[in-house]
Amino acid sequence: MLFCLTDDKIKTNKKNGSFDMILKELEHYVRHFGKRFLIFLRWLLFSILSGILVGTVGAVFHYCIFYATKTRETYPWLVLLLPAAGLLIVGSYHMMHDEKDAGTNLVLSAIHSGKHIPLRMAPLIFISTVMTHLFGGSAGREGAALQLGGSIGNSLGRLLKFDEKDQHIMIMCGMSAAFSALFGTPLAAAVFSMEVVSVGIMHYAALVPCVVSSLLAQGIAEYWRIEPEQFLLHSIPEFTLSSGITIAVLAVLCAIVSALFCIALHMGEALYKKYFSNPYLRICAGGALLALLTLLVGNQDYNGAGMPIIARCFEEHHVLPYAFALKILFTAVTLGAGFKGGEIVPSFFIGGTFGCLFGNLVGFAPDLCTAAGMGAVFCGVTNCPITSLFICFELFGFQGMPYFLLSVALGYMLSGYYGLYHSQKIVYSKYKTEYINRKTR
Repeated sequence: MLFCLTDDKIKTNKKNGSFDMILKELEHYVRHFGKRFLIFLRWLLFSILSGILVGTVGAVFHYCIFYATKTRETYPWLVLLLPAAGLLIVGSYHMMHDEKDAGTNLVLSAIHSGKHIPLRMAPLIFISTVMTHLFGGSAGREGAALQLGGSIGNSLGRLLKFDEKDQHIMIMCGMSAAFSALFGTPLAAAVFSMEVVSVGIMHYAALVPCVVSSLLAQGIAEYWRIEPEQFLLHSIPEFTLSSGITIAVLAVLCAIVSALFCIALHMGEALYKKYFSNPYLRICAGGALLALLTLLVGNQDYNGAGMPIIARCFEEHHVLPYAFALKILFTAVTLGAGFKGGEIVPSFFIGGTFGCLFGNLVGFAPDLCTAAGMGAVFCGVTNCPITSLFICFELFGFQGMPYFLLSVALGYMLSGYYGLYHSQKIVYSKYKTEYINRKTR
């Protein structure tokens, strides 16, 4: 009987001890929840501010690029003025004491090392990118978007007296907002700024600010009647072993193409600096060369961003066999000379035209191959597989998921350590569970 009573007491004490532990855990959660909720409210406020500000600037930038492109299409002779436009771009950077502009690399470096992004970068990249598109340079607009967003975000963080680490989050917040406003892909935009900085590490502390600013910026873009980029896939074959192998072959080839694109961009810049040390002479020579190439081709399909050609791949399933190679050449000549813009939309062009060509050659769903090619090449040049997958979903829908998943995975793995941005770090190996922490080639 005594032993029974003792056992009951022991059981009662255990229950009481468990109850006390639960109370302590609840107390701990409630106490820390208050702090976390205040942090949430703080970032909610500032991400809303960033989303509104950057989204509005992004919307204005979109329309400026749109009208610049329409003007060039109306007056194709403007391409002959590329050398003069180049001199104005270099002169504006010189006047603002920013001769050694590092572009998007500076934005990524700022997150790594705490470097300051000057606010003057925003108007400089805004005006120079619009001029590049107006006169026919081959470039995208997202490079400017990332720099606009990063510059505004960093300046906003400094104005609000944020510490260095929080300023890094504000930079990513601004990048997401600008990317979302221009492309209408809030899911990909929110993830891209967290993924692109350090491949293999996601900066999840920036998740809420990036998501909120991205969604808000897209809302502002919609308010200003900016249509998001979307492409219709007419036919998506059933995913089988045969179709999977076909897309896998395409992804392998796209990985090679993405590496060639990165090599061409870096070599183009190096060759310009080798033979033209003076930046004014460099961009003038590049503008003249680009104008000559345009005259030799006989059209302006490879000038500007090239979105109409991408749309043609989806709608007409027709593309010249060398279209992707010409876009690589035009973009390398443009950006290497010192004209401003982005590399991501050209990578869509290259991947899309190559994918369409592949689909026509093998007789397999050219529009699906166009989409898979865009995803694979984008992933290869940015080293951002999650973003690439989300972009595919937002641009082409979820129905082609197995094909996008396979093409993005292979594009990421087989593109090696090449990348658009020298400041981007590959933290973990693509081939082993190994910490390498190296910059892209």
